[in-house]
Amino acid sequence: MEREEALNLVKSKVSQKNLVKHMLATEAVMRRLARHFGEKEEVWGLTGLIHDLDYQETVDNPDMHALITADILKEKGLSEEIIHAVKVHAWKAEAESKMDWALYATDPTTGFIVACALMHPSKKLASLDLKFLMNRFKEKRFAAGANREQIQTCEKINLSLEEFLSMTLEAMQSISEELGL
Repeated sequence: MEREEALNLVKSKVSQKNLVKHMLATEAVMRRLARHFGEKEEVWGLTGLIHDLDYQETVDNPDMHALITADILKEKGLSEEIIHAVKVHAWKAEAESKMDWALYATDPTTGFIVACALMHPSKKLASLDLKFLMNRFKEKRFAAGANREQIQTCEKINLSLEEFLSMTLEAMQSISEELGL
């Protein structure tokens, strides 16, 4: 599946603009991480882009989240590697690969960084830096929905929290116009 087809699929399944932005942010971060690790950028990016295809459909039935996406992706002929990572991000499978752990850690991190941008006086990603992110990360009540333990699983891919947050911020800043931040 090419990116354009995946993006069209996202737009056909997801009507919430903020959810589409989350998926675009996750794609950008996964691409950045793939470059860092010398992995397949297209595969990792595609995985980030389509990981929440069924979110709206399963919001009232979280036990099905990622499983409907997995079925859609199987029908579309996507690799088991991508399907497995999508399942892992929603705790429907055990992480086995670097890409699994990367998506698992990235998923809540994009929301955390958006929350940081929105509470910054400028409301812009460009104004954020690692120090700002780390200070907010330590505040347990700030962006409480962004699971800190899940974010810290970045260590499973041999990245410190600081390295991971820096790369995530850099990736999101690179598409700040698309994100409206």
